Amino acid sequence: MRAVGIVATGSYLPKEEVGNEELAAAAGVTPEWILARTRISSRRFAAAGESTADLAVRAAERALDRIDPAELGHVIVSTSTADTPQPPVSVTVQHAVGATGAACFDVNAVCSGFVYGLAVAKDLVAESGRPVLVVAADVYSRILDFSDRRTAVLFGDGAGAAVVGPVPGPAPGSAPGSAPGSAPGSAPSGFLGFELASDGSRQGLIRVEDGFFRMEGRQVKEFVLERVPPALAALAARHGHSLSDVDVFIPHQANGVLVTELAERAGLGGALMPRTVDRYGNVGSASVAVTLDEANRAGMVRHGDLVLLAGFGGGMAIGAGLLRWAAQEEER
Repeated sequence: MRAVGIVATGSYLPKEEVGNEELAAAAGVTPEWILARTRISSRRFAAAGESTADLAVRAAERALDRIDPAELGHVIVSTSTADTPQPPVSVTVQHAVGATGAACFDVNAVCSGFVYGLAVAKDLVAESGRPVLVVAADVYSRILDFSDRRTAVLFGDGAGAAVVGPVPGPAPGSAPGSAPGSAPGSAPSGFLGFELASDGSRQGLIRVEDGFFRMEGRQVKEFVLERVPPALAALAARHGHSLSDVDVFIPHQANGVLVTELAERAGLGGALMPRTVDRYGNVGSASVAVTLDEANRAGMVRHGDLVLLAGFGGGMAIGAGLLRWAAQEEER
């Protein structure tokens, strides 16, 4: 059985950079207050004529730089800020990149959506053998109340993408060395598994109300620190690992202070934890995808690394994925 993993990544951030100085007065705070409580110094906002679909297409094109779009079996887009109720953003991406043979659909699990999309993509690839494009894109700047300091200073716009497909090495559960091109005794490659969870009893903690994004920040933090660490530990244990085995941890970039506390609470202090929240803010479902792409392109994720992805947010939802990174042949 062939392993399934991430074979390419891409991302796109709008050009307009918005610093803390531009937001502080309307939110009734100082730039120093924003930085101290969020570790965010700037974020990007989409231009007036730039849509969620535009961001998604740009990220998809970068992920497909060395992949023929005609080979794609599916296009999945994660977003909670679609430009219109229908058609789905994914069909716009399909048409723009030339993925004429791909079936398309959107998912909305808010800031966990990219990981949810990866989980679905893994099974689709295992079934068909054809690669799947997973894109996450959000434009939060258009639903922010800039007088609300709990939300206005946190969010930005952006998109990230990954192509999921067969990777070298044995799949989890295969006999050692059974996959084409794998050495006898080699460790499983690609996705080891996922942990997905939702708690609808807390759905009111993050919501869009009267057209504006609202969040109960203190209660959201309590949810994350209470529920995410055990979910991550359970995922690792199910596949024969402890969290101390993780080489690279890429959490949702919700807030710089929160992700530091989450890593410490989960016992992931020894893992490399790439960050983008300081420069881009919280870009919703795109944050894990954007951070993964930047880490990948910077060489921070190496062949054989045990990588843990973690999304969390509205719903309330948690999405975690564990994979053994398998670099493509030309990258080794």
